[in-house]
Amino acid sequence: MWVRDRLDGLWRDEDFADWYPRDGRPGLSPAQLATVCVLQFVLGLSDRQAAEAVRCRIDFKYAMAIELDDPGFHHSVLADFRDRLAEGDRADRLLDLALTRLKEAGLVRERTTQRTDSTHVLAAVRDLTRLELITEAVRAALEEIASSAVHLLDGLVDEDWGRRYGRPVRLGKNPTRPKTRILVTGDDAVRLLEHLYRHGADHAFGPRVQALRQIMVQNYYRDTAGRLLWRTDDDGELPPSSQRIVSPYDTSARYARHGHIISWKGFCAHLTETCASAGPNVITDVATTAATTHDSQVLPGIHTRLARRGLLPAEHLVDAGYTSLPHLEQAAREHQVTVSGPLRCNPTRQHRRGEGYGRDDFHIDFDRRQVTCPQGQVSRGWHGPYPTSSPTAAPLIVARFTKGQCQPCPARTQCTTSRESARNVGFPPRELRDLQLRVRTEQQTPEWKTRYAVRSGVEGTVNEFAHGHGMRRCRYRGQDKAHLQHVLTAIAVNIERLSGLPPTAEAPPPRQPTAFQNYLDKHKIYRPKSWRTLGS
Repeated sequence: MWVRDRLDGLWRDEDFADWYPRDGRPGLSPAQLATVCVLQFVLGLSDRQAAEAVRCRIDFKYAMAIELDDPGFHHSVLADFRDRLAEGDRADRLLDLALTRLKEAGLVRERTTQRTDSTHVLAAVRDLTRLELITEAVRAALEEIASSAVHLLDGLVDEDWGRRYGRPVRLGKNPTRPKTRILVTGDDAVRLLEHLYRHGADHAFGPRVQALRQIMVQNYYRDTAGRLLWRTDDDGELPPSSQRIVSPYDTSARYARHGHIISWKGFCAHLTETCASAGPNVITDVATTAATTHDSQVLPGIHTRLARRGLLPAEHLVDAGYTSLPHLEQAAREHQVTVSGPLRCNPTRQHRRGEGYGRDDFHIDFDRRQVTCPQGQVSRGWHGPYPTSSPTAAPLIVARFTKGQCQPCPARTQCTTSRESARNVGFPPRELRDLQLRVRTEQQTPEWKTRYAVRSGVEGTVNEFAHGHGMRRCRYRGQDKAHLQHVLTAIAVNIERLSGLPPTAEAPPPRQPTAFQNYLDKHKIYRPKSWRTLGS
């Protein structure tokens, strides 16, 4: 009711015009369907419950601006509409439209303070061991073939296959005869794929068969004698977790570990909200990434989307996972955004132990391309900048000293522990080096610590999403649909927060007089202005 009264709805049918073809049978109102999808996450309803609410609840009819006798629609329409929403960047565009309405109503504005944090999201799949994964992948491929091209199973499936793959696999971490199961399942998978290659060359196979192919490559290899062997970290070179499939039913989910405490299979959700002292906190961006994507790689995309919505912050508060020198410089240069977050400390041994000569004890002269050590020796080599292996790390300039300079030095033990080589000093280019020194100096001031303390409030927002709206586990499979779930949850959270605000100081407009009341007023005939005066 607040959305209808204050905003006159979050969307209009014209906003979705390019999502539908111009010919064909007319469809249901996309603005109404989008509203129902959001109300599902406000109230935690299933598709059937949401369709029933549209049919019989007056507040749903009011929010959608439909007649009281409107019969609603079948619940399967919502699943079809979500498939349409999950295409391309339509989920982000849906959030764009909602934020545009809030911005026009003066409920959110640009160049305030915003904060971002991430949380882990579990994919809607079972947690499988590697042996369970390959076994379930074979069963999933057989189910897919049986539903689309059942004739291809003739001459392949026998009683042994029915016993092994006739029901979902449940082996546990300590199955009986694991080596035998590994070889038998691998041989079955190879036999199945070869059979499909020979007899189904003209058939387009679905995602389950394609997932089986990739899972086989990731878990098996052939030795020089052509034998099928199980991959291990020692001899088979297991692929990194960023490429490894964890379920045949969701090939976009990935395994990740955060320290020694949290490990999960799924995705990461990055939430951005306003946190100004005055006004409500509004969710301005939601990003869904693979679980193995580093937080700092997400920051440029967040700023790009906020710039498109006209909601860039003046200061962006993030934790240490998002901060990197290149992205801090890029945000200030391209968007005039100050990213505030702890920079990673110097990783050198001298800095960690607090003894000896660290990098900051060397004087760097960028104009002369020289570095002077604390003992007065000048470097003999200046190389780089070299690109680093990490896409978020700054390029590195390396200044080299010679053995003739370092070996006779009386302070050698304070500088390096190597007896064979001399000291090398690595540092970023001048612009990034100046930014690094300025940021680290500013972060030691009480004023910066007071401003940065506001960032901790985003933990409550993460808890609200995860436990209040069920975002910890995906409703749907696939990263695109998981992102759609997160966007709909964000819009639902904004509605809950904003509808709880006290009413504005402006009085509602008075009801227009009826035709008879206008007649009375025209002829100066007294009429009561309120029902309270009827008895007087």
